[in-house]
Amino acid sequence: MNRAGAPAFGRYIGIDYSGAKTPTSGLPGLRVYKAAPDTPPAEVRPPPGRTRHWTRRGVAEWLAARLAEGAPALVGIDHGFSFPLQYFEHHRLPRNWPAFLDDFHLHWPTDGDRTTVDLVRSGTLGRGPERLGDRAWKRLTERRAGGAKSVFHFDVQGSVAKSTHAGLPWLLHIRRRRSDRVHIWPFDGWTPPARRSVIAEVYPSLWSRGLPRARRTPDQHDARSVAHWLRQTDLEGRIAEYFAPALSESDRALAAIEGWILGVR
Repeated sequence: MNRAGAPAFGRYIGIDYSGAKTPTSGLPGLRVYKAAPDTPPAEVRPPPGRTRHWTRRGVAEWLAARLAEGAPALVGIDHGFSFPLQYFEHHRLPRNWPAFLDDFHLHWPTDGDRTTVDLVRSGTLGRGPERLGDRAWKRLTERRAGGAKSVFHFDVQGSVAKSTHAGLPWLLHIRRRRSDRVHIWPFDGWTPPARRSVIAEVYPSLWSRGLPRARRTPDQHDARSVAHWLRQTDLEGRIAEYFAPALSESDRALAAIEGWILGVR
């Protein structure tokens, strides 16, 4: 990741996520924007089909296909990629992110075609009640971001909990399909290899308030804001700075388990 010279990435993708309904439901709150070094962000619409809007399954399949082609992509998705340390301690889980993903999917199979987060949370499907968390638990990166809600804070406006519990199985799906082409930051390492696509957790509110919204919906604006920031930061040669936030040794070790929001210093 060079500070000057050519951009490190050839594509920038911002995804404003949604944990509503099922993985095969068209969701107006699920939006995708894509940019290139010489092209500003533009919305990517789903292929013609049964729904007007993206489904979670559709986005995962589309993203997996994009990661297999062309120049490396920098992808920002706005849901949590891991849980607070208290969750690992409470459930006596190893402090290992790949093992966490497998364990979570076993208990929260929210990628099932007719499965919703609420059905798993209630115990109607899956084994969600065996892997619950406390809304008072927050990751270090959420506390540093300011305003970010806990990944266990359900049933409130702006909740990231439902998106996180719906999105983690699809992150596992992409990781399994594209392990040779994608670096999931920071769990695969703080410094991504050259020419490797990167997927990172983002928090659109860090940037969306400072950009004109025009006639876009809030979800469109958030997705576009992510793609815009990723592109602009890479073109300015500063993306490497954000891949290496200034953290103490103990905080860095904690973030390797809990994850980190790209853009939080």
